[in-house]
Amino acid sequence: MSWFAALPARLTLLAVLALPPFAARGADVAPPLTVFAAASLTDVLQQIGADYAATGAPLPRFSFAASSALARQIESGARADVFFSADQAWMDELDQRGLLRPGSRRDAVANRLVLIAPAGSRLALAIAPHFPLAAALGPRGWLATGDPDIVPVGRYARAALTTLGVWDQVAGRLVRADNVRVALAYVARGEAPLGIVYASDAQADPRVRIVGMFPADSHPAISYPIAATRDAAPAAEAFIAFVTGPVAAGRFAAAGFVPGVR
Repeated sequence: MSWFAALPARLTLLAVLALPPFAARGADVAPPLTVFAAASLTDVLQQIGADYAATGAPLPRFSFAASSALARQIESGARADVFFSADQAWMDELDQRGLLRPGSRRDAVANRLVLIAPAGSRLALAIAPHFPLAAALGPRGWLATGDPDIVPVGRYARAALTTLGVWDQVAGRLVRADNVRVALAYVARGEAPLGIVYASDAQADPRVRIVGMFPADSHPAISYPIAATRDAAPAAEAFIAFVTGPVAAGRFAAAGFVPGVR
């Protein structure tokens, strides 16, 4: 017989009442949400997650990577409550496969596409049709951006450069990064003289500077949709409402994002 079972009934009751609150009702505490989010959201979404937790909800668990990689993980059965993509195409794919909760999808925020260089670079280059991008790279320089076959920032970059008539000049000189933060790092470390990333990424790293901004009409709108997955916990939609609400809007604006299409 254990010492606890041997206690008189009155002392047993007192012992139970003395247990910490989490021991008495731990089974009722909701587990934290698992949020799969685009790499470009890394810094701002961690701040928003802390704001959300300050309301009394559990702090979400975040997994950041390229939207393409995250979508494929969900397709393969990875457990996620929320998917926050850097483009509509990967969200569309999950939607078409029936992997999203109907009615939960919303456009949360938007971004801009920029050309960056290391902070110490003195390069000046005006982005316009047929601008001398290849010449600016030099004879051995590479252009860092996401893999244009699968990574959203790379798709936007290819569209912009094609519209401006310079894609063919640089298509063979790309560093095809796994996600936008990897592309940013190549430029920040001086391993590539130029890169194409989002404005919010450029703002997040003082080791780079913006050379120029691509015209909005040179590429599809950079819109970030968010949705609950098909098997998401009930709290997923409350988190989505918070991410598309006023507190998060302030965080996004401070981080260099722009309001999304609602």
